[in-house]
Amino acid sequence: MVTTPHGTVRAVEHVDLCIARGETVALLGPNGAGKSTTIDMVLGLTRPDRGDVQLFGKPPAAAVAAGEVAAMLQSGGLLRDLTVRELVTMTASLYPAQVDRGDQVVAAALAARPDVALLDIEMPGVDGLDAAALLHAALPSCAVLILTTFGRPGYLARAMRAGVRGFLVKDAPAAELATAIRRALQGGRVIDPGLAAAALAAGPNPLTTRECEVLRVSAAGDTVADIAAALALSEGTVRNYLSTAISKTGARNRVEAARLAAERGWL
Repeated sequence: MVTTPHGTVRAVEHVDLCIARGETVALLGPNGAGKSTTIDMVLGLTRPDRGDVQLFGKPPAAAVAAGEVAAMLQSGGLLRDLTVRELVTMTASLYPAQVDRGDQVVAAALAARPDVALLDIEMPGVDGLDAAALLHAALPSCAVLILTTFGRPGYLARAMRAGVRGFLVKDAPAAELATAIRRALQGGRVIDPGLAAAALAAGPNPLTTRECEVLRVSAAGDTVADIAAALALSEGTVRNYLSTAISKTGARNRVEAARLAAERGWL
């Protein structure tokens, strides 16, 4: 960028933007830096005071119509001032593979063939951790990163078993997401340090697979007979599993045991 001083104001004389065809471009900077004006000129919505704007050898309107610029974004803040939540919110709606349900993830990924998938834990259908496991099995070349509000240690263990390459909380700085994506694409793993420390302190999930299944069903308030029928077990076996799970979680009853296990990310 080349600027010329005019008293206390510097006017932009020349800007070179390196844009690949079909790429999304985000301009980040403080208010008043000229982000909106730059975008308007690149998109052909306004003209510079002198000279012209060319995108891939075409006038801006023609380049946009040809699909050679996918999207332009601007945010009144620097990257270090944004959180992961804000950055994802700002960009997610631009991508065709965005889905609202966990049971839609695999189909969307197989259609779009992304290099990276960002999944939230809390989704209807199946949660983000189950969706990550299904996606890893269906499209192992796709690096999966989990973004969550819930920094529960048990979730981290499930994520690692699901083949997840990154696990970040949404309130982390946006720069951490950019770093995590780069490392994931290189085959590495990135884990939120605070969550990793909490997971080590909490220890492994003490519940067996069957105990987890029984607690999941019992969380809805079903009777022992209903749980037994749903899982094809005898009522006595269900009572034994519930008793053991209550003891392991330190709960007073099965409802509390299910709640505590869910909070710890064990279910």
